[in-house]
Amino acid sequence: MKLRQLRLHHIEMPLVAPFTTSFGTQTVKRTFLIEARLETASGELVTGWGENVALDDPVYSSEHLAGSALVIERWLAPILFAAEDVTAETVGHLLRRIIGHSMAKSALEMAVLDAQLRADGRSFASYLGAVATTVPSGVSVGIQPSVDDTVRVIGGYLEQGYARIKLKIQPGSDLPHVAAVRRAFGDDLPFQVDANAAYSLADSSHLRRLDDYGLLLIEQPLGEADMRQHAELATLMRTPVCLDESIVSAESAADAIALGAAAVINIKPGRVGGYLEARRVHDVSRALGIAVWCGGMLETGIGRAANAALAALPGFTLPGDISGSDRFYAEDITTEPIRMHDGVVDVPTGPGFGVDVDHERLGRFRTRVQELAAR
Repeated sequence: MKLRQLRLHHIEMPLVAPFTTSFGTQTVKRTFLIEARLETASGELVTGWGENVALDDPVYSSEHLAGSALVIERWLAPILFAAEDVTAETVGHLLRRIIGHSMAKSALEMAVLDAQLRADGRSFASYLGAVATTVPSGVSVGIQPSVDDTVRVIGGYLEQGYARIKLKIQPGSDLPHVAAVRRAFGDDLPFQVDANAAYSLADSSHLRRLDDYGLLLIEQPLGEADMRQHAELATLMRTPVCLDESIVSAESAADAIALGAAAVINIKPGRVGGYLEARRVHDVSRALGIAVWCGGMLETGIGRAANAALAALPGFTLPGDISGSDRFYAEDITTEPIRMHDGVVDVPTGPGFGVDVDHERLGRFRTRVQELAAR
């Protein structure tokens, strides 16, 4: 296929409630969607959609939203426009000369992949090799102002039927909250915590106290570059250590497993450079006997639908952060929002990612459009 046009739709979507992690509080989701128009060998124009997951500020990773858009405009898009044939499988290879910027590359690959699958009339789940028609739906709960608030908020999500609870933690907001959740909801609740790199190895004695609460895992307790330290921490704790920010490719996943730094891996496609690399992370982890699950970045219905298909691969043995659209947004930008029912989310079966953009809603949330075309 030949890439003919790219549009970057910058949007701002208010969250239904503030979402607080160890690196800040979000009240609105700022992102951009990529609308890509490609011409097939038969001359047909087909449109695909991608979603950028970078945050406003470089606090989760070195990427940030404005920088991601700039990198696409100045470097990545011109490379793809110049290529005579662009497919999802070649995007990563074509962009290899530009170092880093995984989230920008992922959004472009995503848009090309959606278009390619729509042209073939094929679903993303079929393309990946999904083995499930539904995936268990977990929910990520931000840091709450008080222990009582934590219990109340989690109780509300359990009433809605979510299959697993993940609680964000940081120094000063950890053990009392975890203990209260276990007291309130019992030992059978599938429950895990996420530190977003808020601790250091010097906190190991404190973190070991989490072992008393039967957690599924502790996610990214230490810094993203602290692979050796994670391996050491893993020898000190019974709670399985899961890596998130540290895993930026299938290669880094293999290294983490070999070092003993990761008993579980959270796969986020944007962080590793796209859904094709995410599948490779899955394949490596499964081959080495390591469980994986699909993390979330407050995606709109586009990314949420794609994540559901990814999580339907056989190695995803733990519930992911694949909540319904209404977990974060009163209105989504897709015509059919992703819905959680009976603790699961249905894997979309339509062409491409299986969801369509609602252009009226997109227009209401949009702040500006960047038009990019071949020079």
